[in-house]
Amino acid sequence: QVQLVESGGGLVQPGVSLKLSCVLSGRTLRNYTMAWFREGPGKEREFLGVLRWSDGYRDYADSVKVRSTIFRDSTKNTMYMQMNSLKSEDTAVYYCAARTPWRATERPDDYDYWGQGTQVTVSS
Repeated sequence: QVQLVESGGGLVQPGVSLKLSCVLSGRTLRNYTMAWFREGPGKEREFLGVLRWSDGYRDYADSVKVRSTIFRDSTKNTMYMQMNSLKSEDTAVYYCAARTPWRATERPDDYDYWGQGTQVTVSS
């Protein structure tokens, strides 16, 4: 059984940076697609970025491309997302998701496994 566990959320002030983590357990990750999504208050789930586990290739949504970096630590089976210059509109529950095999898809329905989410609130 695949499990994803996010962490790193919290209450932060505008302008700061935050690093979210997603630990995957239960499978070897070689052929996996990993992704970050978020769901703001009253909004649909939004794709943020995708990572190809085998070689670390990543791609981002235009809305966060300039301010975000997705990367992985293979030794820890962990994916990260660093977000800089946080704004109030970044307030959301952030989810990581996984699927296999590799496919650079932005559609939530294409992902088979989801974490429980971590809340990020950006407020002064």
